[in-house]
Amino acid sequence: MSRLILALDVYERNRALEIAECTADYLWAVKVNWPLIIGSGLKIITELKQVTGLPIIADLKLADIPNTNRLIARKVFGAGADYIITHGFTGRDSVKAVMELGETIIVVEMSHPGAKEFIQPATEGLIKMTNELEPFGVIAPATRPERIRYIRSKLKPEIRVITPGVGAQGGKAGEAIRAGADYVIVGRSIYESENPRETARRLFEEVRVWS
Repeated sequence: MSRLILALDVYERNRALEIAECTADYLWAVKVNWPLIIGSGLKIITELKQVTGLPIIADLKLADIPNTNRLIARKVFGAGADYIITHGFTGRDSVKAVMELGETIIVVEMSHPGAKEFIQPATEGLIKMTNELEPFGVIAPATRPERIRYIRSKLKPEIRVITPGVGAQGGKAGEAIRAGADYVIVGRSIYESENPRETARRLFEEVRVWS
């Protein structure tokens, strides 16, 4: 089974579908973010599922009051998303509003440098909440393998660790897996390459070596 997730951070529907279809053999899931949903509409989730047959992760990073999170999640799960990514810093009630509707992934730490300012200091509390709520998984940074290792050591074993930041941000897929990641997310390195399918294949092989 693949442990590679494609992050389709593009606007164009046709481009997204083409890249997803040609790389699907090497993926575990496809992740969509606001750029693609804004550019192509919520129906892109349904279309990607039809084209690839893979799980779809809606990376909305929901961070609102419970009712607003619930209203958004209901529509997104209804469109066919299998997982929704939500921030945890808004508190248990906001996260639980999403979890009541479907599988949820909680951000406990992000991959960009600015995450060290406010999110990383809150990671301990976010891990504690995650262990209590038991979602599908958490987001941890492939750009800082030592943080993956630490977060993995504190989480219940059944909670998956999903790591963005591989490729363009500097993270290495193999290092993330060795540090304890269950899945790695790769975006620009695949969809901006001259041959997305070949790039996905190489990353798939790199991850498999360390699995």
